[in-house]
Amino acid sequence: MINLVKEQNPMPEQAPDVRNKNFLEVAEGYTEEMAIREAMRCLKCRKKPCVSGCPVNIKIPDFIAQIAIGEFEEAYQIISEDSSLPAICGRVCPQENQCQGVCTRCAKGEPVAIGRLERFAADWHAAHYGDEEIPPVESNGHKVAIIGAGPAGLACAGDLVNKGYEVTVFEALHKTGGVLVYGIPQFRLPKEIVAAEVSKLEAKGVKFVTDAVVGRAITVDELMKEEGFESVFIGTGAGLPSFMNIPGENLIGVCSANEYLTRINLMKAYLPEYDTPIMHGDRIAVVGGGNVAMDAARCAKRMGASEVYVIYRRSMEELPARAEEVHHAIEEGCIFKLLNNPVQILGDEDGNVKAIECVQMELGEPDASGRRRPIPIEGSNFEVPVDMVIMSIGTKLNTLILDTTDQLEANKRGGIGTDDAAATNRDGIFAGGDAVTGAATVIKAMGAGKVAAASMDEYLSK
Repeated sequence: MINLVKEQNPMPEQAPDVRNKNFLEVAEGYTEEMAIREAMRCLKCRKKPCVSGCPVNIKIPDFIAQIAIGEFEEAYQIISEDSSLPAICGRVCPQENQCQGVCTRCAKGEPVAIGRLERFAADWHAAHYGDEEIPPVESNGHKVAIIGAGPAGLACAGDLVNKGYEVTVFEALHKTGGVLVYGIPQFRLPKEIVAAEVSKLEAKGVKFVTDAVVGRAITVDELMKEEGFESVFIGTGAGLPSFMNIPGENLIGVCSANEYLTRINLMKAYLPEYDTPIMHGDRIAVVGGGNVAMDAARCAKRMGASEVYVIYRRSMEELPARAEEVHHAIEEGCIFKLLNNPVQILGDEDGNVKAIECVQMELGEPDASGRRRPIPIEGSNFEVPVDMVIMSIGTKLNTLILDTTDQLEANKRGGIGTDDAAATNRDGIFAGGDAVTGAATVIKAMGAGKVAAASMDEYLSK
């Protein structure tokens, strides 16, 4: 039976004036009854556009059909055939622009809440089968290395270990997970979930080596020539922060969103028992309009700021962050100053931030991105009194691997050059995710990791 209700079943959440003071997860998850009702909204359409809308092609109608009849574990197993991180993707993927964006139900109402159902299935499995012992996978005798324990690396490792490869993952930080642990806040993605996914891979036989900066401690060429790895996947992400290069960016109280979020998320600065140094501002400006800017702004509220401004040079229609994150940020008290662009940061006599000067903008014709180009309005400058500025205007690719790997070629973006099968110009070396494309989404990085795993398997099988 199909549920013809046009609206999605709402997600239970913490109240905004409660959650903006804690780091507990905002969304509380569907109950079994909610999940069944939502699953019954699926029209079971013949063309299944949602599957092609998913970067890893999860069999979405199939797993939803199982939820609709109460077969929750079967739903999880169907998802797991294509995705190694369902509990993570169900929380942080931009489903509205992918699977849900092409859902047939969009023609008359809201799409099926695919992401919420994916999360439900993963959480149900963890609650009922999470303690089950996972046997190690029998080795096929081939040894591979993965550089980077983020979404691309974890997905690649999962597919390869399932095929019997002896997988070693090298991670520069002291914890595995990449952007999942240093970038995404606890209230969006509990770190216990990431740790559980990593533990599953370890149980199967994946070895993780942390505090290992490939390109400094050891090179890719040394991994292959001296350590005996037959193939290498590079999934190092794109974590080098960008700045605007405006006057005042060297003042005390200016930092990148990367640094701010890493101190909070990875180094637990929000917990009193952790002695992680972090600046506490009272009036904070976050410059940028992406998901990272929303994360930084929402963290700033939770860290005690009385006022948090999100300064973005375009309008709400062009804002690149997920609609859900923007909605939550507004509910939690963040103030959006749209069609404004910083021109300088002002400091006091001691070198501390005291204000940010902005110019008002108007939108002109679309630029290369397809969005209307922001144009400064002459004479419209104004100041916003703040004591801290967090820059969140995007990240760049770190070229360490390119600079230290013999004859490895770059692409036009400055990332690692690959073909459609994730192969680089070097025999046996593959790459994918943000290290190739620049900053993108978790699920796209996972998709790239899976493509690379299939290509590495084909390469080694020969």
